[in-house]
Amino acid sequence: MAPFRSVDALEEALASEQYISDRDLTVPVFLALELRRPMFLEGEAGVGKTEIAKVLARAMGAELIRLQCYEGLDVSHAVYEWNYPRQLLEIRMLEAADSLDRRVTPRELFSEEFLIKRPLLRALEPHATPPVLLIDELDRADEEFEGYLLELLSDFQVTIPELGVIRAAEPPVVVITSNRTREVHDALKRRCVYAWIDYPSFEKEHRIVSTKVPGIPARLAAQVTAFVQELRRMDLYKTAGVSETLDWAAALVALNRDTLDPATVDETLGVLLKHREDVAAVKGEPAKALIGRAITGSGRL
Repeated sequence: MAPFRSVDALEEALASEQYISDRDLTVPVFLALELRRPMFLEGEAGVGKTEIAKVLARAMGAELIRLQCYEGLDVSHAVYEWNYPRQLLEIRMLEAADSLDRRVTPRELFSEEFLIKRPLLRALEPHATPPVLLIDELDRADEEFEGYLLELLSDFQVTIPELGVIRAAEPPVVVITSNRTREVHDALKRRCVYAWIDYPSFEKEHRIVSTKVPGIPARLAAQVTAFVQELRRMDLYKTAGVSETLDWAAALVALNRDTLDPATVDETLGVLLKHREDVAAVKGEPAKALIGRAITGSGRL
């Protein structure tokens, strides 16, 4: 049974969790849920890809199981591994009791009692509500790991040689994210419903800032949004994402500011930008010009 009756119901559920979505994202997410297909979300860092999994889990009352990908990620960290210290202790206990049976011990030692379950295997276990499995930043993992995921995404099952095939009675909701630092193989993408999450428009980002930053003055929310929108037009090493916009807005509220001024912008650029070269490129006269355009641009509301 689909967790949401319609696209509008899903959009309302996301909004109730303070996630501002639009049809370009809500429709693919709804279809992935309705068709019980994994969703593959690509986009720049900080645009809300990971957050959609967190929000879905809260809206559905489901457990969020997160697998953070990195170079060198393998089955023992993603799926399962055997608890070798405990197995060794069990062997020593049997030896001490003079009851070691070489025919029985291997079968006893390679049982669920000695299995350490990692995120992918935990997501296949029975749950009252199917969990949300977040496979975050898949592009950081090695290509070989993608191949292992194909069985999971096709049949929602994994194979453990000592135990056999473990299959989910009820498939989890799978959200895969990528910052596109490398291309993910088409064989994996074909198993998913795809969506690209772009930087938001001025109107959408303003709604996000106004919703997610408690106590922010209306004028400051508009100016912050317009400033970041103008900033993204610059040729920087790393453009600020929505998460950086929210952090910067919260920092300005913490400093009791209700409008942008050059001194404060220069002092807080490290919240918004994460590379020394970018801070140097914006600080000073460029920041003053951006503030001027932001104040003018914020007047469109």
